Amino acid sequence: VSSTCSHAVQCCISKKQLVLEDDIVYALKSVKNACEIQCMRHAHIKDAVALCSFLHWLEQKIGKEKLTECSVADKLQSFRRPIPGLDATLDINELYLVDSGGQYKEGTTDVTRTVHFSMPTAFEKECFTRVLKGFISIATCIFPQNTTGARLDSFARRALWDVGLDYRHGTGHGVGCCLNVHEGPQSIGTRIRSEDYLVEGNIMSDEPGFYSDNKFGIRIENCIVVVKQKSKYAFYDQDWLTFDQLTLVPIQAKMIDKTLLNENEISYINEYHRNVLRIVGEELRKQSKHDVYNWLEINTKNI
Repeated sequence: VSSTCSHAVQCCISKKQLVLEDDIVYALKSVKNACEIQCMRHAHIKDAVALCSFLHWLEQKIGKEKLTECSVADKLQSFRRPIPGLDATLDINELYLVDSGGQYKEGTTDVTRTVHFSMPTAFEKECFTRVLKGFISIATCIFPQNTTGARLDSFARRALWDVGLDYRHGTGHGVGCCLNVHEGPQSIGTRIRSEDYLVEGNIMSDEPGFYSDNKFGIRIENCIVVVKQKSKYAFYDQDWLTFDQLTLVPIQAKMIDKTLLNENEISYINEYHRNVLRIVGEELRKQSKHDVYNWLEINTKNI
């Protein structure tokens, strides 16, 4: 049996008969075909409309009404599905991290954004920008076939490591298509498994972060798909791979310390936001969500 089988199934097998081997189905389903990838793109457009509508609503309400983590989560769910404690109260002067996702007929989404509704501190902006640099480093990296996620993980952490910061979770996990939001065997993290190669068609999350205990948390997460990359040279005729974005939600500009970014990183963010406005903006107009479109237009301006 596979190490990913249920505990109940494994308990039915005696230890003498139990052999753990990789499951071929587990590996095959992680490689999405063209139809699945296209459907996942559609799902992420739907999800972007919901999340942009939510963030627009939240900007209007925070500081004017009492909002809690649970109440705003319920509101976000209503944007995804428009049918009839112990949670913390949101504070206009604190960071808000929203990690969300949905199951659509077309596919599965997983996205995280961190926003501030007043004036972030210099330290918060620095941490956010260093996380963003790691996010971009993964999104833009080009790597040869037979590369494991463990080899890419430090790309996401370098800007944090430069100043003695880090995070204690993986950088990315596989994402299923109408299946588990966490899917293997592919991942990006410190865990080393020699044969968990990233292959064309894998859908992953790209989600570096930073967390200051009892103060704030930052994470930026998109779903990305592994695609082939044309290269100038062909070292031993091997294929080269990179990532293409699936998630289409703006990254809050006020959280970015532009002085920490290089020209390529600035260009990447601006190009990403142009695509967000073009693709999601078209859908917002179709749905006559003019207020949300105006919000999106403001939040996708060049930094």
